[in-house]
Amino acid sequence: MNIFIMGAPGSGKGTFSSRIKDEFNLNHISTGDIFRANIANDTPLGQQAKAYTEKGLLVPDEITNKMVADYLANLTDKKNGYLLDGYPRTLDQAKAFEQMTKGTDLAVDVVVAMDVPFDVLTKRITGRRTCKKCGAIYNIYTTPPQTEEICDVCGEPLSQRKDDNEESLKVRLDEYAKNTEPVIAYYEEKGIVKHINADRGIDEIWSSIQEALKN
Repeated sequence: MNIFIMGAPGSGKGTFSSRIKDEFNLNHISTGDIFRANIANDTPLGQQAKAYTEKGLLVPDEITNKMVADYLANLTDKKNGYLLDGYPRTLDQAKAFEQMTKGTDLAVDVVVAMDVPFDVLTKRITGRRTCKKCGAIYNIYTTPPQTEEICDVCGEPLSQRKDDNEESLKVRLDEYAKNTEPVIAYYEEKGIVKHINADRGIDEIWSSIQEALKN
């Protein structure tokens, strides 16, 4: 089973990707992993991507698409398929990937769309706090630490990511609405999208994801 997981920032993609990976024995891959691997291994595609990233430029879709397809095709452990996070980000990428994988075992089977109202996402993102020492994650609105701004686990001060503010979030959500929502609509027409109400408790969300994928 090959899966794309999609959702706006703060929709829970990271939280549930690890569960999906373990439950269904999938390779969990992000486009960041793919870029880093190609650049670190100095592959021809990695060299091309590096030439753009070193100049602060976006890597063209043509290179990104080839890199993703090549990476998936050369996985040493195929497992039961893949779970891809962070791709495709645009309609052009989705169409190109479809052409490259059509009729192969790399074609996507299902798209998991994590649906959360934007006002809820704002609280999730702006309220997020992390512990740099032990990695614990909190939210001052929904899962606050016992002592304000102090980690329950190790007692270290909590921090907030620089882009976890309303101004940065608006830019990210606008980009998501402009570029990624059309991708979900594209796969809707193909009948492979599973919408998940991600504005609930973790156990409820996970139960819905399991049911959707097992069906």
